[in-house]
Formats: sequence, C-alpha cells, structure tokens
Amino acid sequence: MAGAMLASPRVPHEPDPRALPPPVALSQALPVWLRVAALSFGGPAGQIAVMHRILVEEKRWISENRFLHALNFCTLLPGPEAQQLATYVGWLMHGTRGGLVAGGLFVLPGIVAIMVLSWVYALYGNVGFVGGLFFGLKAAVLAIVLQAVLRIGKRALKGPVMVGLAAAAFVAIYFLDLSFPLIVLTAGMIGYLGGRLGLPQFRAAGGHGAGKVVDGPFLLGDDELPQDRAAIKHTLRVLLTWSAIWLVPVAAILIAFGPDHVFIHVAVFFSKMAMVTFGGAYAVLSYVAQQAVEHYGWLKPGEMLDGLGMAETTPGPLIMVTQFVGFMATFRHPGTLPPLVAGTLGGLLTTWVTFAPCFLWIFVGAPYVERLRGDRALAGALSAITASVVGVILNLAVWFALQTIFAETRRFTAGPIHLDVPVLASLNPWALALAAAAVLAAFRFKVGMVQALAACAAAGVTLRLMGQV
Repeated sequence: MAGAMLASPRVPHEPDPRALPPPVALSQALPVWLRVAALSFGGPAGQIAVMHRILVEEKRWISENRFLHALNFCTLLPGPEAQQLATYVGWLMHGTRGGLVAGGLFVLPGIVAIMVLSWVYALYGNVGFVGGLFFGLKAAVLAIVLQAVLRIGKRALKGPVMVGLAAAAFVAIYFLDLSFPLIVLTAGMIGYLGGRLGLPQFRAAGGHGAGKVVDGPFLLGDDELPQDRAAIKHTLRVLLTWSAIWLVPVAAILIAFGPDHVFIHVAVFFSKMAMVTFGGAYAVLSYVAQQAVEHYGWLKPGEMLDGLGMAETTPGPLIMVTQFVGFMATFRHPGTLPPLVAGTLGGLLTTWVTFAPCFLWIFVGAPYVERLRGDRALAGALSAITASVVGVILNLAVWFALQTIFAETRRFTAGPIHLDVPVLASLNPWALALAAAAVLAAFRFKVGMVQALAACAAAGVTLRLMGQV
C-alpha cells in the first residue's frame, strides 16, 4: 500500500518515449512539412538541423542512421542537399507522392519570397533605402560564408589528407581557374578509391551535421524497407517521366523563341548547373557567379551578393538565388515581352530546371542507395567531396570579400595562374568597416544570422540616407 502510494502515477496522455510512433498518413504529414518549410532559414546546416529536430527528435519518424544515410547520399548529389533530404524522407515515408509534397513545400515559400524581392530590386534597386539595404546585406553575407567555411571544415577536415584535398581544391579553382565540376569529381574518385581500399582517412564525416543522437524506436527504423524497391523497369519509367518533366518545357521554349533567345540560354545553363553543381549552395554560387557575371554578363558582381542576401533572409534553399539570376537575365533582355513579364517567366523557368532534376535524382537513385547503407567506397567519396567543397567555399569567400570591399578588381595572369587582384584605390572604407563589424559580431560575440543580417541592413540604409554610400 505504501509502495503504491509512493509510486508516481503516469500523467494521462503523456507520450511513452519507448513506444513506436503511430503510422502517419500523408495528409497528417502536411502540417509538419509546412512547418519545416517555414523554418528553413539559414542555409543547409540550419535547415538540416531543423529537419533533424522535427523528424528525428520530436516526431521520431526516421531513425538516426537512416537520416544520416539519406543526408550522405544527398550531399553526394548535385543540387541543394537540404531540399533533396526532405524529398528523400518524404519518399521513404509515402513513396513518390510523399517526396513531391516534402520537396515541393520546401521550396514554395522561397519561390514566392524571391520573386517579390526580385520585382522590388528590378524596379527600385538603386533608389534610396533599397540600395542601402542591399549594401548592408553584402557585409553580413561575407561573414555567413566565412562561418560556412569553418563549420564545414571542422567536420570534414579530419586529418592531413582531408586538409590537403581542401587546399588542393582552393588552389585549383582560385589560382588555376579549373572548373568546379572537375575538382569535385576528381575528389570523389580519390575518395572512392580510398574508401574501397579501407583507408581510415576516407571515412565519411556526416556532411553538415545533423544534431544530437536520439534513441528509438522510430517509425522508419534501421531495418524497415522503403515502399519503392530497386527494379530496372521501375527505374526506367521514373527516369523517362522525370526527364520529360524536366526537359519538355525547355524544348517548348526552344521551338517558341529559337536557339538565340535569352530564355534558352537561361534554361540550358541552369539545366547544366543542375547536373554538375555538387557540394551545396555556397559551392554552387562560385560556379554560377563566374558564369553569370563573367561569361554571360547577366549581372554585375555586386548583384550576385544582393541575390545571396535575398536568399539568406528568406525561407528555402540558398540555391533559390538562381531564380534571382534568371529573373535579372531575362528582365534585362526581354525581347518582345514586357520586362517584368520576361523576368517573372525567366525566374520561374530557372527554378523549374534547377529543382526538377532534384526529384529525378532522388526517385531514381534512392531505391538503389537504400541497398548501399554502410558501403565503404560511397562513404569515402562523400568524405573527399566534402573536404574539397571546403576549399571551393573558401574561394567563394575570397571572391565575395573582393567584390564587397573593392569597387574594382583586375585579372592577373602568369602562365597557368589566373586570379583577380583588387585595385587598392577603389577600397570602400564603409564596406570594409561594415564587413569587419559583421565578422566580429559573428565570430567574437556569436550573434545569430538573422540578427546580423538585420543589423547590417539597417546600417546600410542609415549610411545611404546619410549620403555615405
């Protein structure tokens, strides 16, 4: 009796942490995916952490090992790994419909937000407070990219081999002007061979990191099989369907506008980007900036930073900055269309050809990757690619710093070496001061991303109103 009196009664409706979560219908999953989409600020690291907290820790929909395995596969793919991770988990739970819902909702808020900001930028970008707003955002973006270098580097550069791969990648892209896809594919081959040989230096480090380890049980544990199994007929059907979804609109535009229209240039360039841009948004932007600014002349260097500032301050993948690039390219070369109409269509076209392949990679590859959990060669390729991406992002940080602080740079060439050097007389002291303050706030005082962006934007507006910038 006394023992019974002392025992703590279980609170009614209190969830049992050891109980298996109940099955979840797709309609029940919708609010959760909407919540993930609404909270998807801060780049892939923050987005993956949000998904881990909600899907693994709170809902216990998917086990830690399954989550990390999916993350590792998505990190190896071209395109935004956070959106592809959402698609993968949605596919695991509810098949193709679940992948479409999870992946589609992940990008929908960003599509709307970036489009609205692109209209504002195109119409008022150089006027008053809008110009000051983006001047301030550039400084904060530089600090955020530097944080990405350190954050990913801490996880990826485990030992001298990984440090060497990162250094080689930086030298290759910054000094030798080698293409980003070639660098990443070379690193992947090195890592694949190292993993296949069982070398400990090539063990995967888990991408951007997911969060704390959580005990089960889970709705999708380590042993549950996905709804769609690997089968040749199914794979071919999915491949043909999604290739058509991706490329038929491009073919229609080609027929309607001809091969020399800017719409075709945008569609072809971003379709190629979707196939070769490995390593996440920060690494992708180095390639996009080089082509969009230097090769096509669609944007000025500083405008790429403005676009990244938009993407940093809105929900969704950072790669949504490509929608801004496509918008500005077609807005400035509208042909017979009104500029805003052309820009809107160009932005939506860019988003279509950027994200349609993401669903293709998941729906074709995921059934086979589920067979490869624990494969050493795949883990080695992931580890080496992640290390090389650190060097590529460092190159992006240097490029951003030059474009933010100096109004002019010059191209230096000596044999195989090619690099941009700043014109010292073009130094902008306000930009230097604001960038230094953003870096100090982020690294010394641990100011959050949203607060840093807001403070720098406010400072930029103030400087513009004072006539200083």
